[in-house]
Amino acid sequence: MTKPKIVSIFSGVGGVDFGFEEAGFQTVFASDIWDRACESLQQNFTDCEVVCDDIVNIDFKKIKAKHNEVDGLVGGPPCPPFSKSRFYRTEKDRGIDDIDGFTTVSNYIRAVEELEPKFFFFENVAGFVFKPHKAALELLEKESERLGYKIFHKVVNAADFGVAQTRQRFICIGVKKELDDFKYPETTHSDPKKLIKGLKPWVTCGDILGDIDFDLEEDEKMQAGSKHKNLLKLIPPGDNYLYFTEERGHPNPIFKWRSRYWSFLLKLSPDRPSWTIQASHSNNMGPFHWKNRFLRIQEIKRIQSFKNNHIFLGNFREQWRQVGNAVPPKLANVFAEQLKSQYFNNYEHTRHDNTRQERLKISSY
Repeated sequence: MTKPKIVSIFSGVGGVDFGFEEAGFQTVFASDIWDRACESLQQNFTDCEVVCDDIVNIDFKKIKAKHNEVDGLVGGPPCPPFSKSRFYRTEKDRGIDDIDGFTTVSNYIRAVEELEPKFFFFENVAGFVFKPHKAALELLEKESERLGYKIFHKVVNAADFGVAQTRQRFICIGVKKELDDFKYPETTHSDPKKLIKGLKPWVTCGDILGDIDFDLEEDEKMQAGSKHKNLLKLIPPGDNYLYFTEERGHPNPIFKWRSRYWSFLLKLSPDRPSWTIQASHSNNMGPFHWKNRFLRIQEIKRIQSFKNNHIFLGNFREQWRQVGNAVPPKLANVFAEQLKSQYFNNYEHTRHDNTRQERLKISSY
């Protein structure tokens, strides 16, 4: 049986692709601008054409012609122009006012236009829907309408779908107008503090990391926090630098309230999911292990829901960047399963019905 074919752009190490392939899709083309990510992609997707190039140089019409028909386009344009950190980087433009933001989003739309897929999956940070980025969302809505797609978008929490990470992400699904409205997948997990009947509690770091056993001497070598490592040891699991503020009742406050990034001296708790794994590794920006050390690649792979056999090439920082940049495969898989079950039979019926109607028109002349 032929698998539905997808084209992947801004692929990174293939977090989205792993999720879609597990649902029965086949990635026939993938691209990224970073050579290390492309090398890892090729290791993991050996039958896929992997191109390492700027998105502006990719001819999607040729890709469509090569494969006759493409069922889906998946990818998440790089998120820095839409991230919370851009609110602090006042020297840089935000959203599509930023040249990279405009180039990546507009070329995603160009890919939709040239490939004419049945659906597209567009992922970004939750900040994509923030008011300062309104123009980007309006561009996506306007161009989807022009190209004949209905779009459905929502900010979702990966933890609500069984990922051991409270990672908020903007997920937009576009489908051709002749198809039924997209139905968002039902959440399967919820915060145990407000557990919803019928749902499982969030998967915790203790659930997925507890069986990993490391050498105590090696742990000591990986102590985190840089010049604040002694402070990190005093912070309770699940807390951050705010522990040392007057507002939290510390007898000897060291930091001012909300004077640092949330992730500063942030320590995981075995009793809750991780916070978002960032793309860059830092000496004092967490999350860190509750044993006051840096997380290992094996651990952040699990937090991001990658499987042990997923390959990441490069040194420690390069592997960290690949994992941190990725969409959790488990989250992508939930949407892939929903798209596959909801549309592909319907689409085939619609296509055959339309063909039949055209034949009836011809025969009546």
